[in-house]
Amino acid sequence: MHRREFVAGLVIASAMRQAVAQQPSMPAIGYLSARTPEDSVELLAEFRQGLAETGFVEGQNVAIEYRWLEGHNDRLQEMVADLVRRRVAVIAIPNNTASALAAKAATQTIPIVFNIGSDPVAMGLVATLSHPGKNATGVTMQQTTVTAKRLELLHELVPTASSIAMLVNPGNPRLAEAEAKEAQQAARTLGLDLLVMKASNWNEIDASFAALVQQQAGALLINSDVCYVSRTAQIVALAARYAVPTSYGFLEQGAAGGLMCYGADLAATQYTVGVYTGRILKGEKPGDMPVEQVTKVQLLLNMKTAKTLGLTVPLSLLGRADKVIE
Repeated sequence: MHRREFVAGLVIASAMRQAVAQQPSMPAIGYLSARTPEDSVELLAEFRQGLAETGFVEGQNVAIEYRWLEGHNDRLQEMVADLVRRRVAVIAIPNNTASALAAKAATQTIPIVFNIGSDPVAMGLVATLSHPGKNATGVTMQQTTVTAKRLELLHELVPTASSIAMLVNPGNPRLAEAEAKEAQQAARTLGLDLLVMKASNWNEIDASFAALVQQQAGALLINSDVCYVSRTAQIVALAARYAVPTSYGFLEQGAAGGLMCYGADLAATQYTVGVYTGRILKGEKPGDMPVEQVTKVQLLLNMKTAKTLGLTVPLSLLGRADKVIE
């Protein structure tokens, strides 16, 4: 190669490096999910659609830093700290109260967009729903407030059960305590005994089923914690093995074999999380963006599972179901 060509090549390469360096870098979103990538396909599609609605497309003008807890909240502090160190533009939390609280504790400056099942005011995430203040806003499905109704519906399905167990995740204590309190109050009103059990992994869930059968609980209420969504297949299998009528907090668990589900459509909330994230990237302040409340709650009954358990679903209950899986 001639010296002139060599020098020209160096000049061109240097100019290209300078041009790339002068290009503004894409903003990065920290996406902190309590679930696994495999059971988040539908949720992610809705989130990305919401982003696209505000003009952001992953890989084109925005990057997404994914962090998957996969039901292990013991990884939470480390993942949140990592996103803060990376100075992401927004932290999006699609499905976990514990994650929202951890992010809020870790940063007062990075905007946070959450989707949780509990009351964000009571949890200290926002000042009010209409004027959140500071750096957090999002969506609340208010799953906690329908816990009493879930217990009533389960009692209606299994009226002979005088004792009902409730499974809660100790790794998400604020949500577990709030829902257990609601269930305890409802149980007293209905004249039922409520056995609250804690389980956050496969072995603890197995042990809980053995314990509730030994203590003669006639049915089971599952805490609306997303860690149980990725374990739905295991819970459904255990419920079938021990013949325990079980109520779940998310509609998708019914499609996976859950007997009864009463709650909001989790996937539908993700579009709003995406839109809010995009609006913040465009310059809006989270403290000025009202928390959206999901008001539509649906009842799903899985008649295939009812048949497997040998249950006869009352016509009064069947007639009120929004979705029935035959």
